[in-house]
Amino acid sequence: MDILPNLLFSFILILAFYFFVNNIYKLYKNISLGKSVNRSDNRKKRILNMLCVAFGQSKMGAKPIAGILHIIVYVGFIIINIELLEIVVDGILGTHRIFADYMGELYNYLIGSFEILALLVLISVIFFWARRNILKIERFWKPEMKNWPKKDADLILYFEFIIMTLFLLMNSTDSLLQDNNYEGYVKAGFFPISDLLKPLFVSFDINYLFILERSFWWMHIILIFIFLNYLYYSKHLHILLAFPNTYYANLNIKGMFDIDKNITNEVKLMLGFENSNDQNDQVPDKFGASDVFDLNWVQLMNSYSCTECGRCSSVCPANLTGKKLSPRKIMMDTRDRLEEVGSNIFKNKGKFVSDNKQLLNNYITKEELWACTSCNACVEACPIEIDPLSIIMDMRKYLVMEKSEAPVDLNNMMSNIENNGAPWPFNNQDRMLWTKENN
Repeated sequence: MDILPNLLFSFILILAFYFFVNNIYKLYKNISLGKSVNRSDNRKKRILNMLCVAFGQSKMGAKPIAGILHIIVYVGFIIINIELLEIVVDGILGTHRIFADYMGELYNYLIGSFEILALLVLISVIFFWARRNILKIERFWKPEMKNWPKKDADLILYFEFIIMTLFLLMNSTDSLLQDNNYEGYVKAGFFPISDLLKPLFVSFDINYLFILERSFWWMHIILIFIFLNYLYYSKHLHILLAFPNTYYANLNIKGMFDIDKNITNEVKLMLGFENSNDQNDQVPDKFGASDVFDLNWVQLMNSYSCTECGRCSSVCPANLTGKKLSPRKIMMDTRDRLEEVGSNIFKNKGKFVSDNKQLLNNYITKEELWACTSCNACVEACPIEIDPLSIIMDMRKYLVMEKSEAPVDLNNMMSNIENNGAPWPFNNQDRMLWTKENN
């Protein structure tokens, strides 16, 4: 038996796995640049949330047609991985459909279901491509979706289409080789879709048919390996990160903001409560966030998890009224800056060398931050519970507390609260004068 193909496959498998692990490690290192945050509470609720939102796709139903098609692609991706496992084992051992011997009739039903799923995935991919490129749905054509994000979205669809097509072509030629009792091709599998493609190959010489089947097999698995390592550079990274992202999501009631103990202590000290500072609390070097180093690791993971679907921006009242703010852009900018910082640290052997840039101003403008109404619509709409609002509020905190750069109207309001006990510019002693005017 010629073991060269098996050795070649094993080498490619190890190489693909090496690059994948390297990318995951790079991802972990970048996310670890974030500040610590405790999301270890209520473990049972977090597991249920992950199973419901990430695994169960519960929030995709907000847009039923797209949601159903996305679920088809998602289920296809999960289930067809069983087929991928068999290909890997066959590639290493030089066998043919090795699982068939152990699974019996169940194997035929599985292969048949894989084929139907592959067809449904092809239909879904065509639909998704048409929505982006023919129907041109508005949220896919916003300013932040130009250039690479647009190319990336289309490239993913092309990947999925070609991978599924190769899967069906591989099965079609495989089925013909089985019909002709070709050496090494045992009768195994049920091919309801691939059999429809047999007329394309039935006239081919049996040896040429074998070359075609092997070509489709190799192209299919190599393209999967390429796609696996492309994930890190793509919005499709949410395939992996949706699960930890929903597990570590903020479980507090929407609209409930965390209280910064450091600010509370500072206020109490100003009011004369000298013993307000807990000995375990340390005054931070900076209030709020101006760069990715100031965000917590969950926020950084959120940025990598973003699917760029635009559901957040499509419900944002600021965005809908023509303001510059786009919650999707906030997450994309955070990820781009984090990638830039990570590359800087890697090039400088673990140390960040100042590049005279930061997330605030160089990526996200003050105009965007102050356009936010803090309504939480973006958080509610996100299919995997990403929280752009938390980043916006942390950056606002920095502007107010570190730079004193709040908008004029907001500064006036805070001055009025300080001096008059209310947001309006009226002395509190005159507060009830309006009643006399109405008598």
